[in-house]
Amino acid sequence: MSSDDEALIDSAIFQEPSDYYPPPKPATFESRTLQSGQTLRLRLGHHLWNGAQVVTDYLYDHKESLVRGTSMLELGAGAGLPSIAAAIWGAQNVVVTDYPDQDLVENIKINVDAATDVVPRSSNVVVQGHVWGADAEPLLANLPGDSRGFDTLVLADLLFNHSQHAALVSTMRATLARSPHARALVFFTPYTPWKFDKDMAFFDVAREGGFEVNQVVKRVMDKVMFQDDGGDELLRRTVFGYELSWNDLDI
Repeated sequence: MSSDDEALIDSAIFQEPSDYYPPPKPATFESRTLQSGQTLRLRLGHHLWNGAQVVTDYLYDHKESLVRGTSMLELGAGAGLPSIAAAIWGAQNVVVTDYPDQDLVENIKINVDAATDVVPRSSNVVVQGHVWGADAEPLLANLPGDSRGFDTLVLADLLFNHSQHAALVSTMRATLARSPHARALVFFTPYTPWKFDKDMAFFDVAREGGFEVNQVVKRVMDKVMFQDDGGDELLRRTVFGYELSWNDLDI
């Protein structure tokens, strides 16, 4: 037997059968009716997180100052609900990002494409992968002219990733417009309430990075997202929302 024949036999022995791995789970969808009346059917990567839902409502309530005619960047977007809603409500340039995994990015693109009929032609929506703390130039390149920052940033339910707080603040510093009117919206639910202090430590990092922190929302949802999780149920149902602005524009 030749060495080539032996290699073929070895390859066949160690090759998994076609049904070895379980089939991928089918995509899940959830419909969300916006305050303005449009209904979006969102393809979910994981869940439609509470933070994303509440920050979307907040954007609608403050659309004249935070949305209409502005540029927006969303980090860790998941299904992209806040970004798509902002585009519908008149944001001119919207960049929707998540970790640069093909499935995650493709999921956002599917949702953006599905909303084409209700997004005004004047709104430009771009979907990109982005690693927090990495070079922000590919994000800023989507802005028109000599713009060097976004008017509004959206971070919804990202603070659970405690090791990435510094990276998030780094991206915020690199992408938020150096303007007294620019805002970063940070909304989250402490799904693991025994780590609430670690979630809140993000704002200490943000203050050290030159941001002023103001709480603007505290909303208790009707029920917890994950029934089997432990810890304080009230905290697990509560969405906390903060506006961050530049504390010192000379930094």
